[in-house]
Amino acid sequence: MMQAPDLPLWAAIITGLTVIVGALFTLIGTLGLFRLGNFFERIHAPTLGTTFGIGFILVGSVVALSVLQNRPIVHEILLLLFVTVTTPVTLMSLGRAALFRKNRGK
Repeated sequence: MMQAPDLPLWAAIITGLTVIVGALFTLIGTLGLFRLGNFFERIHAPTLGTTFGIGFILVGSVVALSVLQNRPIVHEILLLLFVTVTTPVTLMSLGRAALFRKNRGK
C-alpha cells in the first residue's frame, strides 16, 4: 500500500498548494451562494467555485498519484473534463428555466 510519506517533497508541496487553492475557490463559491441577492446572481458563484475548485483539487490528485504510481493517471483527467463540461451546462439550464418561469408570469 502506498503512503503519503513516500511522496517526494516537491510533489507534496505541489499537491498541497493545489488542494488548498481548490478548497479556497470552493469556499469562495459557497460564500457567494449565501451572500448574493437573487437567483441569477447565486447560480454564478457556485458554478465557478465548483469548476475551479474541483479542477485544482484534481490537479493535485493527478500529481500525487502519478508520482506514487510512477505512471500518468488518466482517469483523474477524465473526471476533470466531465466536471468542467457539465457544470456550466447545468448553470445554463437552470438559468434558462428560471428566466422562462420569470417571463411566463408577465
